Amino acid sequence: MVIQSSIKIPSKARGVHIITNLIQEQIKIKNGIANLFLKHTSASLALNESYDPDVRLDVEDFLNHLIPDCWSGFRHTLEGCDDMSAHMKNIFIGSSLTIPIVNSKLNLGTWQGVYLLEHRDFGGSREIFITQIGE
Repeated sequence: MVIQSSIKIPSKARGVHIITNLIQEQIKIKNGIANLFLKHTSASLALNESYDPDVRLDVEDFLNHLIPDCWSGFRHTLEGCDDMSAHMKNIFIGSSLTIPIVNSKLNLGTWQGVYLLEHRDFGGSREIFITQIGE
C-alpha cells in the first residue's frame, strides 16, 4: 500500500524545531517506511537528539558559524542576506528523510526526533510531502 499526503508547517523563527509529533500524526500504515520530503530550498530536515534543547541551539550556532549570512563570496543576494546561506545549509543537511514504521509508529531511537531546520529569518510556511509504503 502507498499513502501520500502533505502537511503545512506554519512559519517558524530561524532555528531548529522538533516536528516529530506532527509527522507521527500522519502515519496511517502499520509497518513499512515513511519518506519525508521538504518542498523548499532554504530549510532542511534532519534526525537528531530531541531531549536536551541545548542540542538544537548548538546545531543552529554551529551552522551559522560554518555558513554565515552575508558572506562576501555569495553572488545570489536578490532575496536578502540570509538567502544564499540558507540554500547552502540545505545542501549540507538535505530535504528528505526515510524512517521505518513499526506498529504504526515512527521507529526512532530513544532520544531521536525529527527536526525542521529553518535557515531564514522570515522563511514563511513550509510544506512536507509524506509517502508511506507498507502494510
